[in-house]
Amino acid sequence: MQTAVEIRTRPMRQGFGAEILDVDLRRADEATLGEVVATFHRHGAILLRDQVMTPGDLTDFIARFGEPEDHTLKEFTVEGFPKVYRLSNRVVDGRPIGAHNDGIGWHTDYSYKAEPVMATMLYAVEVPAEGSDTLLADCVAAWNALPPERQAALKGLVLHHSYQHFMSTREYGARELSDELKIQNPDVFHPLIRTHPADGRKALWPSTGTVIEVMGMPNPGGLELVQELVDFAVQDRFVHRHKWRVGDILMWDNRCTLHTGTLFDDTKYVREMHRLWVRGDKPF
Repeated sequence: MQTAVEIRTRPMRQGFGAEILDVDLRRADEATLGEVVATFHRHGAILLRDQVMTPGDLTDFIARFGEPEDHTLKEFTVEGFPKVYRLSNRVVDGRPIGAHNDGIGWHTDYSYKAEPVMATMLYAVEVPAEGSDTLLADCVAAWNALPPERQAALKGLVLHHSYQHFMSTREYGARELSDELKIQNPDVFHPLIRTHPADGRKALWPSTGTVIEVMGMPNPGGLELVQELVDFAVQDRFVHRHKWRVGDILMWDNRCTLHTGTLFDDTKYVREMHRLWVRGDKPF
């Protein structure tokens, strides 16, 4: 079926992602917004530049993709907007206003949940003049690049994910979980090769941080395999590097990508991003 409108796009990198041009999300009509959503599902990631969005605008926009997801940690959500989580190194009255260096290391968001988030959206409020790039790896392209015999050997493998392990061992922001958070976030098990529900395409779906074993494969061999596959998926030929500008909205599909943040000089620059999630479903 043809869409009601056409929007101008260009690839974020060859074969992956779409930068959507000349769309002001606050003024766009329903047909245009519907095509923005459809573009996301086709391409795995979208970028819209020069947007001016309040937390309310962001909440309304993310809801077009599905039910907005809550955040595991609540202390840095924006007051009055619990679906909007602030990432920042800014300190006000001696207290941090956001999570700093969150998302460093290749991963998929919420992989420690039975139903990981479908999509992640970041909105740039303030960005450093250098550093703090976000990298997206196209895990469908990575899977397709594997030889058939390698694909056959990996099919059926299951990864054991643990939020408790992740939070106690992460490089930045490590903490021991409260008993309540441990109960709310039990260990989960997900396939190494994930099928996209929209069209059945396969994606290599490892992660770092949360994975503690490959089921049926003793460590260290299991974790070495996971790291080997992460290293394969994040080769330059599969990765888009996004350099931020104020007003950027970058949104990616966690069902078929890995991502990581990068560091910046936090003694020299201030960074503030707003993060929102869309609820997902059980991987298969």
